[in-house]
Amino acid sequence: MLPTLEELGIDRLTPQERVMLAQEILETVDLEPAPSALTPAKREELRRRVAELEANPDDVVSWEEVRAAAQARCAK
Repeated sequence: MLPTLEELGIDRLTPQERVMLAQEILETVDLEPAPSALTPAKREELRRRVAELEANPDDVVSWEEVRAAAQARCAK
């Protein structure tokens, strides 16, 4: 469980001091590298799909076609 504002003494800071503290905390978060949301399997699947698209650039379906097909299936 995280410590409370009272336990850390933050509740005794002025509003301006709390804002400055919050800014400092946010700056430290920006320094940390963002974790990769892709697993190796997902990364490989993405590479496969990009390669397939590059090999067949005309083999695509527009968003309008996808939406129309989905709406037609839901209307049944």
